Amino acid sequence: TDLRPLDILSEVVPPGGLARSMRVFQVQGMRGFQLNASQPRALGFPASRLFIHCDRFPEEFSIIVTLRVPSAPTKRNEYLFTLMAEESSSVLLGLRYAPGKLHFLFWSQEHNGVWQNRVTFPNVSLSDNQWHTLILAVSGQSFSLTVDCSIPKDIVVETPFPSSLSVKRASFYLGSRRRRKGVFTGLLRQLVLLPGADATSQICTTMNFKVEMLSVPTILQGLPEKPPSNEVLKYSYEADTKVTLGSRPPCTKQEKAQFWFNASQRGLFLCNGSTWISMLEVKKRLDYVEEYQNLVTNSETMGVEVFTIPKVGLFAATANRYTLPGSAIYKWIDGKFVPYQNIPTYQAQSWKYFTIGKKIFLAVANFEQDDRGQELSVIYKWSRRKEKFITYQRITTHSARDWEAFVIEGEAFLAVVNHREGNNHNIDSVIYKWNPRTGLFETNQTIPTSGAYDWEFFTIGPYSFLAVANTFNGTSTKIYSHIYIWLSGSFQLFQSILTIGAADWEVFRIGDRVFLAVANSHSYDSGMPAPSNFYAINSSIYELNITAQMFVKFQDLLTFSALDWEFFSVGDDSFLVVANSFDGFTFSVNSIIYRWQGYEGFVAAHHLPTVGCRDWEAFHTAEGSYLLYSSAKEPLSKVLKLKTT
Repeated sequence: TDLRPLDILSEVVPPGGLARSMRVFQVQGMRGFQLNASQPRALGFPASRLFIHCDRFPEEFSIIVTLRVPSAPTKRNEYLFTLMAEESSSVLLGLRYAPGKLHFLFWSQEHNGVWQNRVTFPNVSLSDNQWHTLILAVSGQSFSLTVDCSIPKDIVVETPFPSSLSVKRASFYLGSRRRRKGVFTGLLRQLVLLPGADATSQICTTMNFKVEMLSVPTILQGLPEKPPSNEVLKYSYEADTKVTLGSRPPCTKQEKAQFWFNASQRGLFLCNGSTWISMLEVKKRLDYVEEYQNLVTNSETMGVEVFTIPKVGLFAATANRYTLPGSAIYKWIDGKFVPYQNIPTYQAQSWKYFTIGKKIFLAVANFEQDDRGQELSVIYKWSRRKEKFITYQRITTHSARDWEAFVIEGEAFLAVVNHREGNNHNIDSVIYKWNPRTGLFETNQTIPTSGAYDWEFFTIGPYSFLAVANTFNGTSTKIYSHIYIWLSGSFQLFQSILTIGAADWEVFRIGDRVFLAVANSHSYDSGMPAPSNFYAINSSIYELNITAQMFVKFQDLLTFSALDWEFFSVGDDSFLVVANSFDGFTFSVNSIIYRWQGYEGFVAAHHLPTVGCRDWEAFHTAEGSYLLYSSAKEPLSKVLKLKTT
């Protein structure tokens, strides 16, 4: 087992913000999370996010908790965390606090019988409005609890902790047992699982035992400076909090843990030392779109991928046409994309960013042969030492158009779209599976495709789906594209939809409704008379019908050789932008932003001049929301800024 700390608390904190069921409070110079009892399921996550390579809970481990319990006496049990199987209401493992007691719960199996065991530590007094750090060490029949690095309380029980507790299809729940009853009412600052080791020696090394940390969510880190008394707003939790009014103030280490109230938009923000994080959501509305940056590219750009590398920054990778100088990666610096790294590619079509555990990857789909006559698409790995992407694995592909990365039941997959082999468009596309032992992707399944352009992975409830956009079968573009469902360890056909030169699928959700939009690029059939315009055709939006268990057509929209859809939101409003590339006469054609209008469906809201538009990407920074489009007809892509009111 990898002996790194597994930060359970950080897993429920979304990047750049807070879950709606969490609030941050600062008490006695320390910050912690208060949990909302109304939405206990919102503070859960699959155990597979922590146990990437193995679906067994470690046999020996420590659990480290830093918490603050109110002095008001509680007459009920409150759960600090639980691990529960999705199909059962039983607690596989959990930590529960009661007045003067701490209970450790675990599920055991012996002689074909199963039952829940409870190890109780008496005389554990935490309800004093003070911060405390608990270390629970478990090994076989031995259970040891250390409170604030005092003398350990050791208990030996008859039933040992199981040597093979399965966490497959199980989830962690923070502060509850997946129900409103028993939600923890105090503050949580640290909740860490350390496999294979007694953490006492690591924690109990300083004088300030009560607040010693092994791993703490970023938003809770740091000790803010105490501001002058005339700038303090006193809360019931003894918080020293500065609230600034007016226009946006700077957010640096000096302002860390301080608040800014935007009176004009009724928004409350917390400074994390570099960025203002929204605590009360400001409901913005899209007013208009303005040109923000002309991004000069190495050559015409077939696709673009925007991604964030934690603690490094925001990047955009462009899939460029020509081999030299290849494709480029840009980094967002001072509000602009600037060149960061060039990578040799061969008529690159698209990039895909994904992670496996702590490993960061970027895969390129190459359409043409390399200098040695080989058709290879390449997976690059981020080097933390060099701060560059370096070659990791080469995979044989056939005029590759797209990569799609996804995870099913804790296992990582990577699917490539093979467009054609020579003049044969009816070939197999391939799904690869990550082998954690070899550290490589290996062939897992092949799926027949026809001149395919795009994969789109999505989940609905417990089910996983993969949709392919089939474009051309050698004689016609009016062919079926397919949606596959994951059953019994492989993808099986779920539904076929007639498309016309399908180039892209985009899945999105509005409320509880699930939609799937297809971009139809051109109409051609060798056995039929030529239409008046090959490119002015409808692209369609389908909606999932739960009763019929299939996607049914919801809306048709007239598009002009559409190559991509991108869904994004501004405030409470939802939008779709289409990449119109060619109208039959010119590549200078408007791409359109459609606004969701409920009963009316999607209605055209903004017409954006584009040239050979190939791909759209929506992204957000602290300064606002943006759209980036790539041009397949000129070496110039554009960043557009969404102006809001």
